[in-house]
Amino acid sequence: MHPDHTPPSPESQAQAPASPPPAPQRPSARFMLRHPAHVMALGCGSGLAPFAPGTVGTLWAWAAYLALLQGRAAAQIGWIIAISIMVGWWACTVTADRLRLLDPSEIVWDEVAAFWLVLWLVMPTGFWGQLVAFALFRFFVAVKPGPVGWADRRFHGFGWRGGLGIMLDDLVAAFCTLLVIALWRAAF
Repeated sequence: MHPDHTPPSPESQAQAPASPPPAPQRPSARFMLRHPAHVMALGCGSGLAPFAPGTVGTLWAWAAYLALLQGRAAAQIGWIIAISIMVGWWACTVTADRLRLLDPSEIVWDEVAAFWLVLWLVMPTGFWGQLVAFALFRFFVAVKPGPVGWADRRFHGFGWRGGLGIMLDDLVAAFCTLLVIALWRAAF
């Protein structure tokens, strides 16, 4: 020990009460533009819709798929979706941590990537087939029956686990959507 240093007394070692954690915040356009992860997680702003941001984010995903992905080779689309899921996991993790909220409704990249997966696997289909896929997907995301509810409850928290939880339930909803569509096609 340094000769000029006196050991701390037990009273000084008692820590002051921890300050409360910062309050959660609601995202805004300003928040979104502060970091590329926020832009992605908030679906390029579609998650900032004042009502039903998940539905608006899914509609944005549908339009973006038709504008950006349709017409590409199936393997290209598959790689884009796989990368969007992995990068989306990171973006959702960063954004939820900075908002200090567990699975905020404004984070819609989970809907975007999962619905892209649905569209990729049901295409080619016309408008009505796409609309049915949209309605089924939104049903599974909103109601969270069975395996979707399990996935929603399984991973919560902050950090990588929270980001995984944000993505996972929507990917399970996509699987359930695809299963219903496959069963319908097999039966009829």
